[in-house]
Amino acid sequence: MKTAISFKTINRLAVPATIAGIAEPILSITDTAIVGNIPVDGLESLAAAGIVGSFLSMLIWVLGQTRSAISALIAQYLGAGRLEDIKTLPAQAIYLNITLSILILLSTIFLVDDIFRLLNASGKILEYCISYYSIRVWGFPLTLFVFAVIGIFTGLQNTFWPMLIAITGAILNIVLDFILVFGIDGILDPLYLEGAAWASLIAQGTMALMAFVLLIAKTDIHLKLQLPIHPELGRLIGMSLNLFVRAIALNVALILAVREATNLGDRYIGAHTIAINLWLFSAFFIDGYAAAGNIMGGRLLGARDYHGLWRLTKKITQYGLAVSFVLVLISSLFYKPLGDIFSNDTIVLETFYSVFFIVIIGLPINSMAFVLDGLFKGLGEMKYLRNVLLLATFLGFVPILYLSKYLGWGLHGIWIALTFWMVIRSGALVVKFWQKFRPLAQNN
Repeated sequence: MKTAISFKTINRLAVPATIAGIAEPILSITDTAIVGNIPVDGLESLAAAGIVGSFLSMLIWVLGQTRSAISALIAQYLGAGRLEDIKTLPAQAIYLNITLSILILLSTIFLVDDIFRLLNASGKILEYCISYYSIRVWGFPLTLFVFAVIGIFTGLQNTFWPMLIAITGAILNIVLDFILVFGIDGILDPLYLEGAAWASLIAQGTMALMAFVLLIAKTDIHLKLQLPIHPELGRLIGMSLNLFVRAIALNVALILAVREATNLGDRYIGAHTIAINLWLFSAFFIDGYAAAGNIMGGRLLGARDYHGLWRLTKKITQYGLAVSFVLVLISSLFYKPLGDIFSNDTIVLETFYSVFFIVIIGLPINSMAFVLDGLFKGLGEMKYLRNVLLLATFLGFVPILYLSKYLGWGLHGIWIALTFWMVIRSGALVVKFWQKFRPLAQNN
């Protein structure tokens, strides 16, 4: 069966995927914006939220890679007309993933003080990191379960239900943030930073419950663990392990950036927290077309429609770039108001404004990297994605980061290093796709 490749078909998947994809950064952005305006110790709370958020994102991204592997395999089997052959695999993958997440959760609880000291947190910021993390960490397995279910839906070419789950979680988180952080006069005392943590945890629990109900009600895939082990589980684990290593390399860059910003001082980690949240928001916004590439690319590969795959790639990269230029325009027009959303501290905002232009300049570069990254996941090219991230991080980002530190470039150096990191990632993916799939398309 040929897969239609049109603006309508792509955006039917990309638009809901975009809305679903920005749910997680909206959770972090909401926490950041509200926490940054806490009347008591707002700067310390903002710094703690940024440090903990970066560490939790690392854990989620590292173990959440099963989502992409599940999506790719289901899409490929769907394209080959063999969906029935893979129905027992998702449950086995989900149970394996959640078991690992619980083990990691339990291990980090006993090392939480050491973890955040390694990220240069100290004094009141360290205290806030520990209290905030001790609540939010329990949402970790819930988020991984939601990710796995979203992987199943996207593999089935359905991004509507993931969108509904994401919207519900994001709206609930925002409402609870205002209630729990600032309190209600005469009814509830303000919980400040811990209130933001509870808001996120409740929202994550609600999303997990919705994901469970929708999976049972809207698909033929069940969560009953059945033996024997599916023969594709080994391949899925292999794909996940490559993405696991890739995610570690990715988060080395992000964590080192946070660590160096923290080392510069409170104003710098506060400014970096705002910048990285806007960076992540734009990433997930562009990622809708990456999701469409993942979903449709896997199906086209399964059907061996290489000409269609080539046309799909051209279209989704063009649409992704168009979105990035819209984001550039919006960010430029609202340069100052965007900062005001996150903090009322003049020193933090001045520091943020001094580097925000670097974030904006990098958006089109990011678009190419994110869109092709999603496509390559759908094609099962996990090993190449792993190697690209290792190269970009350890031969690109890290040397530039520490050279800029030596030269005294401060926060500017951190964001220059992040921009070059993305240049390497996007360039390597463009070259690989042209070399491998262009000849296949010409002979298809």
